[in-house]
Amino acid sequence: MALSLPVLAGSSNRKEVLAGLPVVHSTDVDTMRTQGEQRFRTNCGRCHAAPQKFPPRAMATVLRHMRVRATITDQDMRLVLFYMTQ
Repeated sequence: MALSLPVLAGSSNRKEVLAGLPVVHSTDVDTMRTQGEQRFRTNCGRCHAAPQKFPPRAMATVLRHMRVRATITDQDMRLVLFYMTQ
């Protein structure tokens, strides 16, 4: 899943562009997996049992559709995707 950086008008400095992005503190793989599992249980586990592992592309499509129905945040979606594809 490729992320694109927003281009700020008149900004040629990478630090200025990155300053506008949300800070993600979860960089440890185990922490991200644990948080993804917690987010899955909170947001998805109410209606769904954890499915078997799917390819990342298929899981990303499923999460995009469910994100709208379950009002899942972008950060939660990324963490659940990480958990479901590991």
